[in-house]
Amino acid sequence: MIPIKPSNTTNSTILATGKQLANAIKETGKEYLLLNRGVNSVVNIKLDEVIQQINFNSNDIQVYPGSNGKAELRNAINQEYFNNQANSKQILITGGGISGLDICFQNLAIREVVLPKFFWGTYAQLSRLRKLPFSCYPNYDYLLKQTKNLKGKAVIICDPGNPLGEKYDDAKLLQVIDSLNSNEVVVLFDSPYRRLFYDQTDTFYQQLMALEHIIIVESFSKSLGLSGQRIGFLYSNSDAFNAEAQLRLTYATNGINSFAQVLVTHLLTSESGKKAVAEFKTITTTHIAKNIQFLSEKGLLADEYYRNTTPIGIFAVVNRSPEELFEHRVGSVGLDYFVKDSFAGIEKLSRVLVSYPHEKFVSFFETLL
Repeated sequence: MIPIKPSNTTNSTILATGKQLANAIKETGKEYLLLNRGVNSVVNIKLDEVIQQINFNSNDIQVYPGSNGKAELRNAINQEYFNNQANSKQILITGGGISGLDICFQNLAIREVVLPKFFWGTYAQLSRLRKLPFSCYPNYDYLLKQTKNLKGKAVIICDPGNPLGEKYDDAKLLQVIDSLNSNEVVVLFDSPYRRLFYDQTDTFYQQLMALEHIIIVESFSKSLGLSGQRIGFLYSNSDAFNAEAQLRLTYATNGINSFAQVLVTHLLTSESGKKAVAEFKTITTTHIAKNIQFLSEKGLLADEYYRNTTPIGIFAVVNRSPEELFEHRVGSVGLDYFVKDSFAGIEKLSRVLVSYPHEKFVSFFETLL
C-alpha cells in the first residue's frame, strides 16, 4: 500500500453537478443549460487573426519560458493594468488565479485567511490544503470597524463577487483597502471578473500598486475567455514576497505554458488582439446585462442580496432551489456551497451563470414563471 498524506479537501459540488447534468443529457437526449459552471459562455473569443501572427516553430513557443514569465508579457501587463507605472519585475506569471492564490497561501506568514461571507468555494479548499484556518467577514463596514484586529491575517476581496456577481462602488473598495493596508493587514485582491467589464482606461490597479500590503491576484480566464490556457499573474511591490513566490513557482511549474504567454501578449498588444478582446467583452457583457435585467424584471433575482451594490455578473443568485431549476433543465449550484455557516432559507437560493446567450437563457427561465 502506498502511504499518502491527505489533502483535507473534497471534490467541488460544481463538478458533481456537472456530472449530474451530463448524465441527464445522455439519458433524456434533451438540452440542459450548464449554468453551474464559471465559464463565459456567450461567445468564444475569436483568435483566428491573432494565431496567424504566432510562429510556432520559434524558441518563444518551444523553449522553457523562465519561472517568472516572459518579459514581453510582463511588460504588456504593466501597460494594460498599470499604465506602465509599475515595475515589470514585480509581476509574476502564474497558472491562472488558483495557482496564484495557492502560491500566496503557501508564501504568507499569517495565522488566518478572512473570506467574504459569500465566497468562491476554492478559497476554503485551498485554506484546508495549506492548513490555514479561515473565517468570514459579513460586509466591508465590518472590515473598517475591525481593521486593527485583523493584523496577522490576510483578507480576500473579490469584486465583482462570486457567487453573487455584485459590484461595490470603487470608492468604497479603496476606503476599505486603504484602511487595511495602513494597519499592515495583507489584502489579496482577487477579482478576475473585473476586467471583463473594464478596459485599459480603468485606473483601479494603478491606485493599488503602491500599497505595501496589497497582493493582486489576476487571471485571464474570465476577462479574455481563456480558462483553458490556465494563465494569470501576481503583483506585489514587496521584493521579499516576490522572491519567495518566484521560487515556489519555479518548483511547482518550472515556468508557465509558453503558448499561453505568447497568446496573451498578442491579445494585449497587437491591433488584431485588441480588436478580438474588445469584441469578446462587448458581446459578452451585453448578454450578461440583458440576462440580469430579465431575472430582475421577472422577480427571479434574489434582490435582497444586492442592497448597496449593483448586480453585474458573471453570476447572479436566483430565488429558486437547485432542485427546481434542474426540473426545468437548468444547471445551478446551491448557495449553501458558497458559505461557511448556513442560514434559514438558503436551500431556496441558487447561483447561476448569467454569461450565456440571452435568447436561450430566457427560453429556459420563462418555464419557471
